[in-house]
Amino acid sequence: MRCPYCGNKETQVKDSRPAEENQSIRRRRSCSTCGGRFTTFERVQLRELSVAKRNGRTMPFDRDKLYRSIRIALRKRKVDDERVDQLISGIVRQLEASGESVITSDMIGGLVMDGLKVLDEVAYVRFASVYRNFREAADFEGVLDELSDKEDDD
Repeated sequence: MRCPYCGNKETQVKDSRPAEENQSIRRRRSCSTCGGRFTTFERVQLRELSVAKRNGRTMPFDRDKLYRSIRIALRKRKVDDERVDQLISGIVRQLEASGESVITSDMIGGLVMDGLKVLDEVAYVRFASVYRNFREAADFEGVLDELSDKEDDD
């Protein structure tokens, strides 16, 4: 693993432990050249996933992009990082378990919407406004009605 500080290719693992409910390995590393310390994560990848976008393009699935999108929806919301990581890991597991190597952006968006509805309703509405391309206030009313229907079911 290359050192992010000095670029040295020789780094040592100082500590390894399970992370994300045993879904990944967290490794603390040290650079033998500059002494810098950093953390890496190792995850199981069942298959290479590609995303078919609405415009017809296909691109590799990017877990970090998924994380950033969810974090934008959760901006200034008090949600633990651990819960966000669990949501993302759950979404990725569902995508890999689907058996498809090419998944649609709509499928990803639907899974994110389902997860955010449970995790944080404000983030759910924020994400929905972008994902469903809201144009007017009435669009928000529809999503808010969905949330009140959910509460009535509980």
